[in-house]
Amino acid sequence: MVTKSPRKKIEILVDTPLLRRLREVAEGVEADGYTVQRTQGGEGSRGRWFDDQVTGGAGSKVVFTTILDDATTDHLLQALEPLIDEYGLLVTVSDVDLVRAQKDQAG
Repeated sequence: MVTKSPRKKIEILVDTPLLRRLREVAEGVEADGYTVQRTQGGEGSRGRWFDDQVTGGAGSKVVFTTILDDATTDHLLQALEPLIDEYGLLVTVSDVDLVRAQKDQAG
C-alpha cells in the first residue's frame, strides 16, 4: 500500500557558478534533499543562453529541484529573495503529492 503526502516542488533555474551558494542557502533552511539537472540552453526575458562548454560553466545553467513541506518552502523562498532580486533566478513552486510505500507495522 502507498501513502500520499502533499508537498511543494521547487524548481530553480540558476547559473552554474551560483549553484554552490544556492546549495548553502537550501542547507541553511534544512532543505537537504535536492536534485541538480544540467540544461542545454534556452531563451527568456534576459535573452538566449546555451552551455557552450568552453567558458567553464560561466554561461551554463542548471535546474535545482527540491520537494519540501509548506513551512520549509516558505523559509527557502525567504532566504532566496536576495538572490532572486540580484541574479534574476527563475523559481517555480508547484503542488505535488509525495508517494511512498507504507511500511508494514507487523513483525
